Amino acid sequence: MPSDTAPYDALLLVSFGGPEKPDDVVPFLENVTRGRGIPRERLEQVGEHYFLFGGRSPINDQNREFIAAVRDDLDAAGIDLPIYWGNRNWDPFLADTLAQMAADGITRAACFVTSAYSSYSSCRQYRENLADAVAAVEDAPQLDKLRHYFNHPGFVESVVDATLAALAELPDDARDGAQIAFVTHSIPEAMNDGSGPEGGAYVAQHRSVAAEVVDRVREETGRRHRHELVFCSRSGPPHVPWLEPDVNDHLQQLHDDGASAVVIVPVGFVSDHMEVIYDLDTEALATAEKLGLPASRAATAGIDPRFVATVRDLLLERAAVERGEEPERAAVGSVPPMWDRCPVGCCANPRGERPALCGQ
Repeated sequence: MPSDTAPYDALLLVSFGGPEKPDDVVPFLENVTRGRGIPRERLEQVGEHYFLFGGRSPINDQNREFIAAVRDDLDAAGIDLPIYWGNRNWDPFLADTLAQMAADGITRAACFVTSAYSSYSSCRQYRENLADAVAAVEDAPQLDKLRHYFNHPGFVESVVDATLAALAELPDDARDGAQIAFVTHSIPEAMNDGSGPEGGAYVAQHRSVAAEVVDRVREETGRRHRHELVFCSRSGPPHVPWLEPDVNDHLQQLHDDGASAVVIVPVGFVSDHMEVIYDLDTEALATAEKLGLPASRAATAGIDPRFVATVRDLLLERAAVERGEEPERAAVGSVPPMWDRCPVGCCANPRGERPALCGQ
C-alpha cells in the first residue's frame, strides 16, 4: 500500500485514561462515572483495586509504549506524521491535546481509539467526547475516527498466538481438554441491545473474533477447544441487568462440569490495564487456584508488531478513501470490514442524544 497519508497531517491516539498517583484515583473515578449513578461503595471498591498497584493505572504507560512503537513503525515505512495523544478521563485530556494540535497548525487528524468494538461506552461515548473537545477549542482540527479493528488480521493474529502460548503453559495432561474463556468488559444488556445500527453488535463482534481464534487454534493444534464469551468488571447498580456470566462464575461452572483446565483470553482489551491485571490476573486466577482448576491467561495485543502495524494500515486505508480511492480493507471472521463513519443512531446514548463526531 502507498504511504500517502493525505489529507491527514496528524495521527491522534484516543484512550480512556487512568490515575498515575494515589491522589488521582478518586477524581479519576468521579470523571469516569459522572452521571451514571454508580453506587459509592462500588467506586470505593474499584479505588482499592488501584491502591493495590500503588494508586497508578498501567494504561497511560502502556499508551506511551504503544505510541513509541507506532512511531517506529511509521518511521520504518517512511511516514513522517506527528502523533498526538488525548484521553477521555485523565491527563492528557482531549481538549488540551486538541489545543496543542491547533497551536501546531494541525488541520485534520485520523483518530485511533484504544477500544476495538461497537457499543455506547466503547465507541459513541468517545465520539461524544471528541465533539466536546472540538467545541472547546478554537480552530480545532477536523477529526476522523478510524474504523473498528476487532476483526483486523493484525489484532486477531496477535490474539491467536497469545492463546496458543497460554495453552502451551498448561500442564501436559490438562491441555487437550482445556476450555477457552474469552473475556470482555461487561456492559448493561440494554447497551448491548442498542449497539451497532441494528443492535447486539457488541456481543456479536466478540463472538465472531472468538470463533475465528478457535478455528485458527484448531488449525495449529488439530484440536477444537470448547469456548465461551464471558464478562468482567460490572460496575452498575444491582437492579440493572448486565451481560453475564461473570468470569468467576464461569470458572466455578467449568470446575463443576469437570473441565481439565482453562485459558483466559482478554479478547475485549488491547492492553494489560486495570480490568486485566486486577479482574483477571488477581481475582479470576485466584478463583481458579482456589478451585484447583489449572489456568493460564493469554497476553493482550499490547505492542505486538502486527497490532502496531494495524494502526498504519487503517491510517493509510482511510486516507485513500478520503482521496476518493477504493483500497482493500483487511478483515477476518464472519463480520465484514466496518464502516468509516458510524451510521445514524448507531450505539445510541442510553441517557439521551448528545453531539458526536465521526458519524454520518
